[in-house]
Amino acid sequence: MILRNGTIRTLDPSLPTVAALWIAGERIAGGVGVHETSLPSPETVDLGGRCVLPGFTDSHVHFPTWAIAQRDVRLEGAASLAEALDRIRGAERHGTWLRGQGWRDADWPDGRPTRQALDEIEPERPAMLISKDYHGLWLNSVALALAGGDLEVEGGVVVRDEAGEPTGVLYEQAAWQFKNRHAQAADDEYLAAMRDGVKVAAARGVTCVHDKDGWLGAVGLWQQLEGQGGLPLRVWQSAPATFLPQLRELGLRSDAGSSSLVRLGYLKAFMDGTLGSQTAWMADGSGVVITSGEELEEIVRAGAAAGWPVAVHAIGDGANRAALDAFERAADAWQPQRLRPRIEHAQCLDPADLPRFAELGVAASVQFSHAPSDEQLAKRFWADRLDQAYSFRSLADLGALVANGSDAPVEELEPWAGVVAGVLDHWREDERLTLDQALHAVCVAPAWLSHDERIRGTLVPGRLADLVVLDRDPLACEQEELREVQVVATMLGGRWTHNPPPWD
Repeated sequence: MILRNGTIRTLDPSLPTVAALWIAGERIAGGVGVHETSLPSPETVDLGGRCVLPGFTDSHVHFPTWAIAQRDVRLEGAASLAEALDRIRGAERHGTWLRGQGWRDADWPDGRPTRQALDEIEPERPAMLISKDYHGLWLNSVALALAGGDLEVEGGVVVRDEAGEPTGVLYEQAAWQFKNRHAQAADDEYLAAMRDGVKVAAARGVTCVHDKDGWLGAVGLWQQLEGQGGLPLRVWQSAPATFLPQLRELGLRSDAGSSSLVRLGYLKAFMDGTLGSQTAWMADGSGVVITSGEELEEIVRAGAAAGWPVAVHAIGDGANRAALDAFERAADAWQPQRLRPRIEHAQCLDPADLPRFAELGVAASVQFSHAPSDEQLAKRFWADRLDQAYSFRSLADLGALVANGSDAPVEELEPWAGVVAGVLDHWREDERLTLDQALHAVCVAPAWLSHDERIRGTLVPGRLADLVVLDRDPLACEQEELREVQVVATMLGGRWTHNPPPWD
């Protein structure tokens, strides 16, 4: 087919715009000397003045978790304990668990979450409510009893009352251990939620996700979904670093997969906790250390020996310094293999560490939407280091590869909202990105991270026809008009996955 009569932005600096986009099969056609089988069909799509961009990638999403969370009690924005309890009280009752997510108690004026407060609402069924940052659980007594008192784990926090009894709130490894042991949803629940979720993602212009739910066997869920036909996006899947012995035993390396849609990509590790839970590892020694710098170096070296790059969660300035130091010490292992490591979040960075991302070749996998969402928390807990927080523009200007994700379900899986957050809504005006930088982080940089820079991420001949149609050209808009931009249609490999033409 041929897309014409609109603005087509390739995001390739050598050919920024083209008058028409020719698509043959799953790829973009064109160029000198192409074979006749690489020519487009005579079908013509009239863009009607709309704009075409490369498809969006969400570079950090917990997709199965986000999909299933759409059915939970939603506690985002609850300004008090009383409001949160009212929402829980009014929730529909179905299934064997009461599940919810999105609470953030840092600013609640009327108390903290407790099992007793939940017991008054739900005394018979287990209840589990996940915090907004997904690093904490709020449990009732029935749920807490499932652990039989086995709650403590290294790198975890069990909140206790004055008598030493658990309050029902668990953080970090303690929360994850409980969830893994006692509260996992069944595969069929995940699959049903993901079937709906991929349609939502396609409607928002998403053609690829870097999924972080490897710990729950997400690659198997994706493969089942693909086997049922019509998967509308590509998946670059993480695996927990603790899985490396099994991956090595099976002889699996990065980029393993049964198709061009679902591939295993990288190892995931954690340095620390989060801002909201006050478990981020800070340079002053506060917070929670989940993985030390020395341990991360061992993970990076072991991963490199088996052909796996590492993505590591690091929030605090102490965690990021330790992570960069570990990548630097292990550079002799991963750099010769041209692996592409990444730090996830990179929310608080000592100014001296900013240029190290580009110097080492470590990508900053950040979330633009976190900046406006976390503004009040940052000003409360990082008041003495606000000039170190969410340094998106500085990283990009210093030459770091900056890729954007949502961290859904922490924020919503909505790439264009991320663009708007990075360009318009960051409370540090000096760290707001240009629109070009934000689009690069959503379209181009993620393809490089998954070694796909020669097959997607830009719209030039030979690339996969993964694209999004917008209702207007964002680069021709006034900045405030960016908030009004809408996704019209999405294509994956030459196949419309959302709202095929013609359009009104």
